[in-house]
Amino acid sequence: MHIFLIERFCMKQIAESLTAYLGKGEAVLKDRVLKSSGAVTVYADSVHCIGNAAVLMCRDDEQKFLLVVAAGKRDLPAGFEGETVALNGGAVAIKGGLTEVNAAALRKYFPWTAPKSLRNVRTTVGCGDRLGLATTGHLRAANKVQVSPVLAQQSIRELTMTKRTFRKVVDDACFLVFAADYRDGYGADGDHLKTLADIDTALAAGMPMITLDLSDVMNAAAGNWDAAAVDEAFDKLPAELKRIIGADYAGKEFILGENVSVMIDELTAKRCAVMYTAALDFALQVYEHLKAARGDEFDLEISIDETSSPTLPTHHLFITRELHRRGVEFSSLAPRFIGEFQKAIDYIGDLDEFDRQFKIHALIARNHGNYKISIHSGSDKFAVYPTIGRETCHYLHLKTAGTSWLEAVTVIAYKDPQLYRDMHQCALDNVTEMLKLYHITADFNKIPALAALSDAELPALMTMPEARQLLHINYGPILTGALRRRFFEAMHKFEADYDARIEAHFDKHLSLLGVPAKN
Repeated sequence: MHIFLIERFCMKQIAESLTAYLGKGEAVLKDRVLKSSGAVTVYADSVHCIGNAAVLMCRDDEQKFLLVVAAGKRDLPAGFEGETVALNGGAVAIKGGLTEVNAAALRKYFPWTAPKSLRNVRTTVGCGDRLGLATTGHLRAANKVQVSPVLAQQSIRELTMTKRTFRKVVDDACFLVFAADYRDGYGADGDHLKTLADIDTALAAGMPMITLDLSDVMNAAAGNWDAAAVDEAFDKLPAELKRIIGADYAGKEFILGENVSVMIDELTAKRCAVMYTAALDFALQVYEHLKAARGDEFDLEISIDETSSPTLPTHHLFITRELHRRGVEFSSLAPRFIGEFQKAIDYIGDLDEFDRQFKIHALIARNHGNYKISIHSGSDKFAVYPTIGRETCHYLHLKTAGTSWLEAVTVIAYKDPQLYRDMHQCALDNVTEMLKLYHITADFNKIPALAALSDAELPALMTMPEARQLLHINYGPILTGALRRRFFEAMHKFEADYDARIEAHFDKHLSLLGVPAKN
């Protein structure tokens, strides 16, 4: 109780440092606010005005919180919740948690804290934040180059593994966008969604980007059928579709650039129709659903990367032409590229062959709809970034996910070795179950026994591919089990270290892609 009173008094000092300057503009308030008082610190860029009131974000030793300060009760902006504290001279303050109600209030008064459509932005990066803590570092990196970040990005699997919701994912980004005073616009992506019900949940949470995963409605098995089986299935398709396939694809050559073309023979044309028609029809249904819900303020990404074999250029060309024939407007499309895009590690495969094939994919996107190529599982695929940036001319969407989590694990390895050891053991205990959800080929026997490592040697594990993948796929058991409280307490304590690591990590991503610096 004594500690609570001291911290409340410190918070009160900060609030009262603003009261004489309310109504005089944000620049004055930011200059005059008491940045720190005992255990309480103000996020320097977070001071904002609402009439004769100010809203700012602070932190103490245990948590972040909003502070709303007003000249009087009638000056308090409606919509914020929290503990009301009386100040000198009749002024009043509200100390509020980072709640859903307070996030909604921020979006009401500061619309730039809400995610928006980025369909007209040249270069976008999905930042993948499983903790709700990485936005500050992401924004620091994004602020240096010509890129727009998709800060709130989660799949249903990630939500299940972390016990979060789409609403929580968006709110976490909203608070840190407010704290950073970032007004350039950011996106939010309901990632790898397969049903209209899940899409509606993401839309209700304010997510303007939907990544539509077509893997469940594709007939992927037809990719391996013989000609007789393809012909039999093709004959069952509607007559008008069969006419279009014959007239527009069978035996046709499509010129993509100088000395670059794609030829679709009759069997390939029929095979594509059999494989993709149901999926493309569903994409049209989803597009019309999004259009009805959000007008033009949405980004639809088409994902065909969740397959066992790479997307052939002929198939990519067929898919994009058929989407456009149906009138589906999409911002980006994610093929399954040659080689291995495994989680948390660099590209595995023949770089020369990747370069050759990726150039064709990029030309298809440029010449048949001018949409962004999307690179899924793009975290740390440093070896192929120069090719991706060059061949797309930076008209791309890069989707990263797990390595912001691994930067947090690295911070723990440096700062709290015992917690890291317990997290590592938790990962070993759960790895068999997690391998049912993730395709990786790591040999975990290569990882040294923890007992043989000193505390100083632990951070080096996060440069070892096998250890990175072990910790990557086990975020769920670590974040939802007995270690959860200790982990988040440590991350709050070492917030500055985490922000710095995230910034440097994304600097490397964006630099290797060759994204131009901001003017």
